[in-house]
Amino acid sequence: MNDKSYIYLDNAATSWPKPPEVLTAVTDAIRDDGANPGRGSHAMAVRASRILFDGRKQLGKLFNVKDVNDIVFTSNTTMALNMAIKGFIKSGDHVIATSIEHNSVRRPLYELEQTQQVSVTFVNTSYTGELDVTEIQRSIQSNTKLIIVSHSSNLLGSIMPIEQIAELAKRHNIKLLVDGAQSVGILPVDVTALGIDMLAFPGHKGLLGPQGTGGLYISPQIDLAPLMQGGTGSQSETPFQPLVRPDRYEAGTPNTPGIAGLAAGVKIVLANTVEKIAEQQWQLTQRMMEGLIRQNKVSLLGPTFGKPRTGIVSLVMDHIDSSELSFILDQHYKIAVRAGFHCTPLAHQIAGTGQTGAVRASIGLYTTEAEVDAFIDAIHDIAKQY
Repeated sequence: MNDKSYIYLDNAATSWPKPPEVLTAVTDAIRDDGANPGRGSHAMAVRASRILFDGRKQLGKLFNVKDVNDIVFTSNTTMALNMAIKGFIKSGDHVIATSIEHNSVRRPLYELEQTQQVSVTFVNTSYTGELDVTEIQRSIQSNTKLIIVSHSSNLLGSIMPIEQIAELAKRHNIKLLVDGAQSVGILPVDVTALGIDMLAFPGHKGLLGPQGTGGLYISPQIDLAPLMQGGTGSQSETPFQPLVRPDRYEAGTPNTPGIAGLAAGVKIVLANTVEKIAEQQWQLTQRMMEGLIRQNKVSLLGPTFGKPRTGIVSLVMDHIDSSELSFILDQHYKIAVRAGFHCTPLAHQIAGTGQTGAVRASIGLYTTEAEVDAFIDAIHDIAKQY
């Protein structure tokens, strides 16, 4: 869009605008290195393979992964979560997840409950989305094999105590899968220091890459059953999927231009540092909350003012449907937000918005104070009319 007055506050869905470096990387990959990586030994195919390796290398730096071949590219976080859940869980296993999980966790687990005799416990958070780790401990059974937790709620912005959960999981010989959809590139995520066994992540949100990119880190101690089988460009003579990583989990032609853009986005994150990005989002989020708290017709969801959260501020306004509020913001104020149930009905039930939904404003790397203030002013202006 060329309209510079348009305010984009939907970064929790996908980040925008994309950095020029990302656009250039995608274009260059299509124009100069458009061959199929791993499917030939000619110069273009080799350059395309190097794009994938560079992407893994940059992600390895960001997540502190020792062997970058443990990072598998997927088309999005949903595919990564399905790969982890369906590749690890077996019939008779018990899984623990939380009440803030996205449908990308809830629905695969529900399918396994219906088809594979898998049992699932969803532990409740508080209404603000904050978790007491003892709730997980109480839910552990003798057949519990996996704990799944979203690092940060895509509705409430709350941040889960991953290190404490990982310590608990390790004591009970349970693996930990983290949904990093709202945390990678926004919060520090060191898989070694935090004790994460599997990390599902998007390329198109905090990492600033194109849509259609994402990935899964898989600990070398875990062997997942592949979600798909097919061509890998390696061991073509055998009818079986290769055992070597990452080929075992990357059947089919990859999104090489998208991964080129993802690598460029990760380099920007590394240059800015996640710590500085987290501080910037924290300051803007607190500014937004402080401005909205003054409006008595508005109720904010998630952790209260001053408590840790990511750059997500969800709200409901008296006497107006969330979808209508979002439409007014878009059509009359040129502000993009997300309304509805955000693919996380369990979190809405916890927050008390299971019938109404909510409006979610989410901050990104390029959000400015002026844009936050414009959103606050728009909400106050609309509230006067209702």
